[in-house]
Formats: sequence, C-alpha cells, structure tokens
Amino acid sequence: MPRKGMRSICFSPKTPSFASPSRAAPPRSPLSGPAAAEADKVIEAAALLIMKWNPDTSTYARVTSLFYESKREAAQFITCVNNLQKSMHAWASPDSASDERLVHAQFLMEIAMKRLQKEFYQILSLNRAHLDPESVSARSSRASARSSISEYSDDGNDEACAARDSITEVEEASTAAMSDLRSIAECMIASGYGKECVAIYKIIRKSIVDEGIYRLGVERLSNSQLAKMDWDVLEMRVKNWLEALKVAIRSLFTGERILCDHVFASSDSIRESCFAEISRDGAMLLFGFPEYVTRSKRSPEEKMFRLLDMYLAISESWPDIESIFAFESTSAVRSQALTSLARLGESAHSMLSDFEAAVQKESRKSSPPVAGGGVHTLTVRAMNYLSLLADYGSILGDIFADWPRPAKSSLPESYLDTAPESDDAPAISLRLAWLILVLLCKLDGKAERYRDVATSYLFLANNLQHVVSKVRASNLQYLLGEEWIAKQESKVKQYTGNYERLAWGQVFASLPERSPSAGASPAQAQERFRRFNSSFEEAYRKQSASVVPDPKLREEILGSVGGRLVQAYGEFYEAHRLAIGEERNVGLFVRYAPEDLENYLSELFYGTGGVVGSTSSTSSSTSSNRHHSWSR
Repeated sequence: MPRKGMRSICFSPKTPSFASPSRAAPPRSPLSGPAAAEADKVIEAAALLIMKWNPDTSTYARVTSLFYESKREAAQFITCVNNLQKSMHAWASPDSASDERLVHAQFLMEIAMKRLQKEFYQILSLNRAHLDPESVSARSSRASARSSISEYSDDGNDEACAARDSITEVEEASTAAMSDLRSIAECMIASGYGKECVAIYKIIRKSIVDEGIYRLGVERLSNSQLAKMDWDVLEMRVKNWLEALKVAIRSLFTGERILCDHVFASSDSIRESCFAEISRDGAMLLFGFPEYVTRSKRSPEEKMFRLLDMYLAISESWPDIESIFAFESTSAVRSQALTSLARLGESAHSMLSDFEAAVQKESRKSSPPVAGGGVHTLTVRAMNYLSLLADYGSILGDIFADWPRPAKSSLPESYLDTAPESDDAPAISLRLAWLILVLLCKLDGKAERYRDVATSYLFLANNLQHVVSKVRASNLQYLLGEEWIAKQESKVKQYTGNYERLAWGQVFASLPERSPSAGASPAQAQERFRRFNSSFEEAYRKQSASVVPDPKLREEILGSVGGRLVQAYGEFYEAHRLAIGEERNVGLFVRYAPEDLENYLSELFYGTGGVVGSTSSTSSSTSSNRHHSWSR
C-alpha cells in the first residue's frame, strides 16, 4: 500500500470529538473529596505528556518520533495512558456518563491513541531491515551465541569480544523495535483500540511476507503456462522452490510467527488472527506449487526425481510446518501441504507404473541385436533409473507402503526363487525386484534374436552382470538384499557356463580326453593337431567380435576358458609335438605354441574382431599390455 494511503488509514483528519474544550480547566463533576483530587491528579499528569505529543497542536510532535526521541519519555507516556485507562474504568458507573472529567479523560485517550498509532506505524515502517523475518528468527540463536561467547569474555579473548559486540549490535536494534511494538500494542489493546493497532500491523507485515515469497521466486502458474513451459524451465523452477521452501520455513514464516507472538503476547486471539492473515496467502502459494508440477503433462524420467525431491522436502519440513501453522485458523495451510504431499505420492505411483509399462511395451524387434552380445541400452537406461530411485529409499518406502504387492499367480516361478523374502520384505523392495524381473524377461526375448546361441547366452550374462553391478554400486543393494544379489550372480555363472560350453566346447573336444602322454603315431598326432587348429580357428573367428564390458566378468570368462584351454593344450603340445616326425611337418601341423593361445585369447571380448594367424607374432604386440591372472 502507498505510504500516503497507509497514513490516511492511521491518521484521519481531526474530528469534532478531538476538538479542544472551551475551558482550560476540567469541568465540575459529581466526584468530590479525595476521589475528585485523585481524578484531577491523574488527568493533569496525563494531559501534560499527551498534549505535548499531540501532532495536531504541536509542530514538534508532528515531525518527531516519541520512541526515537526518548525511550524514557516513551515509557512514561505508556504509563500515563495505562493509568488514565485504569482510572477511567474505576470512575465508570451507570451514573457517570455525564461526568465531565470522564469525558475529558476520553478526549485525552483519543489523542494518545492517535499518537501511538503513528508511533506503531513508524516503528514497523522504519525498522523493516531490523524486523525482517530472518533477523527475527535468528534472534534466539544470536542470544545463545552471545551467552556462549560471554563465557570467555574474562579471558581477554579479543576475537570473542569482537564477535560478542557484533552480535549485540545486530540484536539490539531488533530487540528494541520488538519491545516498543509490544508495549504499544499492549497499551492500545488494553485501551480498547486493538482493532486499529492490528489493522496497521497486518497491512505492513503481510506486504513483507508476500514480498518475501515473490523474492524467493515462487509464483502462481496457470494451466496454460504449464502447458507451454519446457521441462527444463519447469525443472529450474522446482529446484528454486526447493531452496525457497527451506528459506521460507527457516526464516520467513518462523520469524513472522516469533514477531507476531511477541508483539501480541497479551492476546492469544489477536496473535492467531494476525499471523493467519499475514501468512496464509504466501504459505498457500508456496505449498501449492507442487500441485502445479504434478499437473504438468510432460513426463520425462527426470520428473520422477524432482517429484521425489519435493516430497522429501515437505516430509522433512512437516514438523516445522505443523508447529508454525498450529492455529486452527491456519489449518488450510497444513491441509495444502498434506494435499501436495498426497498429489506427489500419487504422481510417483503413476510414473513408476508408466515406467513398467514402457519396459513391457519395448518390442523385441525395436532395435537390432547388440553387437557382440554386449549390454543393451534398455538395460543401461532402466538400471540408471532404478539405481537413482534407490537413493530415495526411505521416501519410496513411505509412498509405496500401501501399494499392492505383485500377485504370486502373476509371477514366473523364477521370480519366486529370486525375490526378497515375500512375507516381511517392504513393498518397495518387492516392487523394485518385480521391475528388474520385467526387464530381464524383456532381455530374454531380445536374446532370442541372436542366430548364434552362444552369443545369446553371453548377451544374457553381460546384461545380468550389469544389473548386479548397478545394484551393488547403489542403494538397491540394501533394498534387494544380499540373498537376491547372490542368486543373480549364480545366474550369471550359469549363463557364462552355457556360453563357454557352446562357444568353446568343440575346441576342448578336439583335444584327447585320455592322458596326452599316451603314445600316438605321427599320423594320429598330425590329425589331432589339424583338428585342434580347425576348431580353435573357427571358434576364435566367431568369438573375436564378442564383447564383455565388465572387467571382472571378462577376467572370469578368460580365466575359465583360457586357463583350462592353455593348460590342456600345453600338455597335449608337449606330448605330441615330437611324434609328428620330420621338422618340416612340425611347422605345417603345429601352428600354435601354448603362449600363442594366451596372446590370442587375451584379445577376446573387446569387440576388436581380430583374425587368428599362424604364429604368435601377430598378436603378441597388441597383447603385451594385457595381463591376465590365468596366463602363465
């Protein structure tokens, strides 16, 4: 409100009731004896001070603030008014309506109230900086700090003294203004002028709260604005709101509640109505913002995390919200906060269901098979999403506590073997395990697109290993449990075992099952080497494009395949190489030494598509920097 408008409310032009009486001395009254003398004494003392500060009759009083000019005289002014009010109550009786002393006292009271209205307005207006909510809310903290610092004041600690002085300076201005406002408010309320006092307070302090909310960047959004707003812009507003909520709770509303409680401590009803009217609009706007976001039609995966951020912020702030807005008249604010919390929870439900539906609808033919049996982009996206969700484990547990668990009849038997213990596991744990199962079932379908069965098993192993790695590296491990992880790791071993059997079984079969030291003719030795060369080169050609992105899994597969193969071939090599016969035949049939196999195998699972050669020279140069625990 403009300053002129505010003044017109507080300081209306002089009315006939404010006109000075024609006589200087108080008129005669029915009071007599000691009562009359006491009445004259009270009125005379009040008249001297009240008329001195009458802005209608004194230029000095019009341009000077009583409370800034002299705190002592301000206190005397308040005391005079209180004494006058008590005396007026004492004189009042059914027969005293025409008591001219009472009429004159009422005239002085009106002048005093006009003066106090002006002082109240000036203190509120000129002390906006000292009465800002942050300063007020920190007042008790500063007092505690000052008390703590004072413990060391006797030690001559210069830094402590300087800090204490700084705290004192900041606190003094705020404390003085709050004390003055309280004394004026108590005086005006006791005198029957509480309505005028409250009107000034509400107008000025509400403007401060509304301005604070605006400066925090919180504003009302229409449906049309939401429809046109890009997600990046809305996300930025959400992040700003998260910070605004902290400031509003910690400073804005807390400070305003403290100030209101202090100024109107003499009346519970007034301080309640004041705070409710001052804070309601700003608080409803602040706590209503999440509802706007939930109405947004755009649903990128990132939106889920912003919704959970807001849910977490309101949940953590709820004890403060409940405390600050504890009045019945502010119940609408509490209801709005709870409504936003419910809407955020409902949106989280909906978005997680949408995520599950999106995975379910992923077509097995939507993209070509991943080259080399590597990790599918669906696996990467889904596990990134679920691992980030796990960071909100406690909030998700709250949101999904009443979400129906997946019906056992709808779950494959394999799920029942790998799900968390269904009797006591949290609903969110079962739901996340179910979502991973949905993903794995979808991957099973995609694995069927590989023509080479060995590669399909490698694909399943790679993707399940990625799932396990993401679970172990995130809070999913606490939600799903070690038993679930162990069962999945066992499945990875099953997949890799099937891969090894199908991809390298013919190579192992080409080596003799019996002791390689058994005697063999040159023709038999030549045939065995020829058969090994053919099967190894064929297997290597097929597997040269295979990919195993996870270093640990890659090392395990190489350890299993390479360790066994190099050892078995080495024994065969030593036992049969000399049985081939002439030296020229050795070079023709024995293409690989055991160390050649090590070098070639060390090239696998990087997707390089290398071609096997006849000697170790082609591979040794590129494999020299790759050391494996299985190699000799």
